Amino acid sequence: MKKIYYIVGVISLCLVCFVGIYFGFKNNEEDNTKDKLVVAEVTHSAFYAPFYVSIHKGFFDKEDLDIEVILTSGADKVASAVLSGDANIGLAGLEATLYEYENGAEDYLVNFSSLTKRDGQFLVGDCNLKDNFDPSMLKDKRVLAGRAGGMPSMVFEYALYKNGLSKKDVIVDNSVEFASLSGAYIGGNGDFVNLFEPTALAIEKEGYGCVLASIGLMSGEVPYTVFSTKKSYLNNNKDVIERFTKAIGEGLKFVKEHDSHEIAKIIKDEFPDTSIEDLTKVVDRYKEADSWWDTTYISEEAYNNLLDLMEYNNALTERVDFKTLVDNSFNE
Repeated sequence: MKKIYYIVGVISLCLVCFVGIYFGFKNNEEDNTKDKLVVAEVTHSAFYAPFYVSIHKGFFDKEDLDIEVILTSGADKVASAVLSGDANIGLAGLEATLYEYENGAEDYLVNFSSLTKRDGQFLVGDCNLKDNFDPSMLKDKRVLAGRAGGMPSMVFEYALYKNGLSKKDVIVDNSVEFASLSGAYIGGNGDFVNLFEPTALAIEKEGYGCVLASIGLMSGEVPYTVFSTKKSYLNNNKDVIERFTKAIGEGLKFVKEHDSHEIAKIIKDEFPDTSIEDLTKVVDRYKEADSWWDTTYISEEAYNNLLDLMEYNNALTERVDFKTLVDNSFNE
């Protein structure tokens, strides 16, 4: 009788092992059916909340895409990573693709999906100005705006122009590097400073100033942050790009339809050092600034606004045709 029990036990154990191995192979097989994509992002910021929502809500999984995100500081470095094949897709400003095209890249970068619709900086200054701030208050004042020729500085100077001010009216200080702006402002080197979140919120919490205005609202709509890929990759992987774009569209829709606290909870793992309360405030600030497009479609009007902005700053050698650098065929 013991022998029978022993045989039954062995058979049962074998069945359990077989089932475990079978489903293990099956899961691995399912994982292998996903298309892996490496996305190089220019910075890691709640400004890109719709992208992170698409990751953590499983919108990419739904499209059988496995996303690896690598931080590649600098729009030029993002472009280089995609052109070299280190990344399949880049998340950066559209201006980087213009520069690469002007430099004569044969397999140039094509923009296929939008994300942010305006600059994500906030003007920080004296809290006493918060309730009645007007751009005219910047006249003859020193504003720390980041390095000359960088997109943040160019957008700010264009924002001045759009609000009736010239470069001669405001002291635009380009002597401080991006990473040192908040420290320089705290040290008294400027009357105002342009900062992204969560740095602007940190300044507020420390009592050194308040957010007075959105630079993005002051400067207007442009394809500020977009997804791009090599022309050859796009042509050879249309199905993958279409599925990627669909997932981004779901993320954009989600942030439009849900409140900041819910969004903050979903993307919290991306920002482990930021509290839910602070992350909620940051997301809410970007919502108030109307930072994200409703869809992934890249509009020609916004594209031309970007060219105007770059021309104003003498940063454009030619106006590249919209259809050359933008492919909207994957957008609904």
